[in-house]
Amino acid sequence: MQRGRLVVFEGAEGAGKTTQIRLLAEQLTKAGIPCVAVREPGGTPVGDDIRDILLHPEQEITAATEALLFMASRAELVAREILPDFVEGKVVLVDRFFLSTYAYQVYGRGLPEDEVRAANRLATGGLVPDITLLIDLPAAEGLSRADARGARDRMERADDEFHDRVGKAFRRFTDAKWQHSHPECGPIKLIDGTGDEKTVHHRIVASLIAAFPQPFGSLKS
Repeated sequence: MQRGRLVVFEGAEGAGKTTQIRLLAEQLTKAGIPCVAVREPGGTPVGDDIRDILLHPEQEITAATEALLFMASRAELVAREILPDFVEGKVVLVDRFFLSTYAYQVYGRGLPEDEVRAANRLATGGLVPDITLLIDLPAAEGLSRADARGARDRMERADDEFHDRVGKAFRRFTDAKWQHSHPECGPIKLIDGTGDEKTVHHRIVASLIAAFPQPFGSLKS
């Protein structure tokens, strides 16, 4: 059986990842392409409990604890959900993966990168995404979208300087030199996140078809 594809969606708060994953999953299903969508943190019983801790707006957590909780959730998700579906040949769509860890915990919180990378290797077992679709949207616009959804969670409540560092980090990740020095992240494709959701969806589908005619060639961009 042919192995599946691991497609990661990344971006700052309010970039539209969840909406775009839903639209792509619907299109893949209509095209008869087996797929599954999961999110970080969460996606397993243990991961969902960790998600509640990490995102609770009143929770006080140190930067190191935050990073390790994300890693624990990731380890469960990879072992129990991502790898089994991937081996079965499904397209696995992931809402955040370890690029977010670099953006939020390394650049945002200031944790040492080498230690975070080592922890991530343990959590993922060396699993590398086939492609990461990085949806780019100005931080202020993204947070405005997040506010429209309701009260901010603990991560969204961080100050503007934190979100500015995160946004700059995501843009840095599109640099070819950075990607070459971080092979564990796999190829990263920048997606313009401005415009309505259908316009962004068309950009995403076009990028997937260009990168992997099989299995995405049957989709309409």
